[in-house]
Amino acid sequence: MGNGATPGEVHLADQPTFDRALDALLALDDRLAPLVAFAGRPALRRREPDFAGLAGVVVAQQLSVAAARAISARLHAALAGPPTVEALLAATPETLRAAGLSAPKIRTLTGIARALAAGEADLAQVEAMEADAAAAYLTRLPGIGLWTADIYLLFCLGRSDAFPHGDLALQVAAGEAFGLPGRASAQGLVAIAEDWRPYRGVAAQVLWAYYGARRARAGVPT
Repeated sequence: MGNGATPGEVHLADQPTFDRALDALLALDDRLAPLVAFAGRPALRRREPDFAGLAGVVVAQQLSVAAARAISARLHAALAGPPTVEALLAATPETLRAAGLSAPKIRTLTGIARALAAGEADLAQVEAMEADAAAAYLTRLPGIGLWTADIYLLFCLGRSDAFPHGDLALQVAAGEAFGLPGRASAQGLVAIAEDWRPYRGVAAQVLWAYYGARRARAGVPT
């Protein structure tokens, strides 16, 4: 991944690479094996990199998968393709609202696009950074918190050690998987995940799959 990457971190570019990383993770912590047995081996999930991918993550904030997909499709149609800095800045607020974006998300996307256009930030620099440093860099962008930064690193850049510890589903899944009295706290999940470096992002996908499988078997929507 570059000189700044976490030692041992891999680029999750395709399913075979992801599967090898999963095998390495299971060798680090056999507590995860029952989760994989229950939910199956996760499939690699990837998004577009750069501004288009980051915009997709922003769109998906606090939405169901179905709602995020619908809004993303309308936004792509309105911009005549995946979002670019230029297309986003050329669009009117009315166009973005008609695609389904909320006022806060319009402000976030516009602010990010302006920062990138002005050279105040460069997403290409992120690729050579260690996962935690990269997440911190991304949070300098308008409206970007740690969850969005970590999701971008994991799904858009394929960083195997990116870990969105603030994700509620991950916290609930960890609590259920490891017999905690409730969901894991964010900091508790950080502590648990130290054993999974440099594959914390792979472990996140195991936990998400486990979370979804438990609720699917119980007939509960995710």
